[in-house]
Amino acid sequence: MDYKAIGKIVKSTGGLYYIKADADDVRVGGRLLPCRARGKFRHEKISPVVGDRVEIVYNDRTLDALDDPTKGKKASEVMIADILDRRNVLIRPPLANLDYMFVSMAATKPAPVLSTVDKLISIAEFGGIEPVIIVGKSDLDGESVEKLVNIYEKAGFRVFPVSAAEGTGLQPLVAFLHENMAGKTAAFAGASGVGKSSLMNRLFPELHFETGDISQKIERGKNTTRHVELVEFSADGGIGYVADTPGFSMLDFIRFDFFSKEDLVGTMREFEPYIGGCRYKKCTHTKEEGCAILDAVKNGEIAPSRHESFLEMYEALKNKHDWD
Repeated sequence: MDYKAIGKIVKSTGGLYYIKADADDVRVGGRLLPCRARGKFRHEKISPVVGDRVEIVYNDRTLDALDDPTKGKKASEVMIADILDRRNVLIRPPLANLDYMFVSMAATKPAPVLSTVDKLISIAEFGGIEPVIIVGKSDLDGESVEKLVNIYEKAGFRVFPVSAAEGTGLQPLVAFLHENMAGKTAAFAGASGVGKSSLMNRLFPELHFETGDISQKIERGKNTTRHVELVEFSADGGIGYVADTPGFSMLDFIRFDFFSKEDLVGTMREFEPYIGGCRYKKCTHTKEEGCAILDAVKNGEIAPSRHESFLEMYEALKNKHDWD
């Protein structure tokens, strides 16, 4: 007899998906089930990704194998039959249905590339994901930490300066996770070498994430996270999921279809109070006289680095066509 259940993809590797079945299912509730995707997804040119809520189908032989592994590998016959509606999905790293993105940068070594940080933030904002800013290695350069905290707090974000090496600044971040993560899914993302895995090991010592060395020549880390995996986190009032995602040093806005240049201004939250205040109705906020956003930058109300990132993204998106 065939059965159906709903669950969440928590890991994907080698064409095999691991589904955590919803706890209220009477047969497989709370179990971790290895599954494969039906061929229809390949024909429809879509793929399940970690974080997806999916419908799975299985049978009595699957249940027997789950209860008694000596009966064979029938558990692998569990199939993903459908992908439920997504609230958001990221292309790189491949993750769906995120609530928080902990955007990580280092105060120094490697020096923060704010355009990359701001691209990550804009991608999160467009997808309805709440960005939370992590400034790591805060013990190495206090002046840089102060500058970065000022930029992103002024823009309206929660900012946590931390040092995984020294163990400082962690308690406010731990408290935030406990207070906000029940029933939520979050990712720690940022360029390679900024210390995401080291921080995760501090926050979740039982997980033992692999860490890598920094290249002395280019001060960039080797990517140590080879797949995306969600792990359970006990928050106040329930279970949340966190992911350590592969690091990267750039995002290609031409090749990846994130959003259009018309959407861009809406991903810069500190611009919002000035929208509609420009002299020209079709102001691009790049160079026009009478632009309320440019005036806010001149007056110190918007950080120059944030507007510089806006200009860089605008130029990239301006050259992107619908058929790309």
